[in-house]
Amino acid sequence: MSDARPPDNASTPPPRVLVVDDEPQIRKFLDISLRAQGYVVETAETGGGGLEALATHGADLVILDLGLPDRDGHEVLRELRQWSSVPVILLTVRAGEAEKVAALDAGANDYVTKPFGVQELMARVRALLRSHTASNEAAPVFDDGHLHIDLARREVRLDGELVALARKEYALLALLLLHAGRVVTQPQLLRELWGPTHQHDTHYLRILVGKLRHKLGDDAAAPRWIATEPGVGLRFIERVPPP
Repeated sequence: MSDARPPDNASTPPPRVLVVDDEPQIRKFLDISLRAQGYVVETAETGGGGLEALATHGADLVILDLGLPDRDGHEVLRELRQWSSVPVILLTVRAGEAEKVAALDAGANDYVTKPFGVQELMARVRALLRSHTASNEAAPVFDDGHLHIDLARREVRLDGELVALARKEYALLALLLLHAGRVVTQPQLLRELWGPTHQHDTHYLRILVGKLRHKLGDDAAAPRWIATEPGVGLRFIERVPPP
């Protein structure tokens, strides 16, 4: 029984699990079950609420229901994957093989069909957390002495102070960092951040990058980190950290 709980290490905070499900009974059941195993739990009842909770507070793992009232779980997963590599377990009553393949192709790490056994779910949670902890060691980190971006921790600091970014602001910054030194085209950015039907809505991108630059103290005319390639796209400027 003792190895069922996360390791008790005073220097390591317990893993955070975000549960996104519109059924109150399921949320309560998972909240109690996960807390009993030593996890910190946050819950949301809509896709939008779940994305906001993840962007604001972060999580080490997400349990996501496909049947949400405001949007399909696949859509939530696609948006989440634009800016986060957090492990995701999907919950659904749809048991078909095609549905499972589609979910995994969309970026889910695992898939559990309702009704499910709590012990099986907890075993999958532990396995994904172990795997993700190991892979996070290779997640990109940028630090030039002024701006610090840690994608594994979803942390942005400017001169040591945390920078509070909205969900899409962070998604844009993470996307540019993942392609550091290379131009990411406007259609690609619009497609990744707003979906395929918005590839020509360049004003969305202008507004978003303006807000991001303002929060980072960056200047479009003399950029330190985010450069505009006129008519083409944006580029994250790679700099050698000061000695």
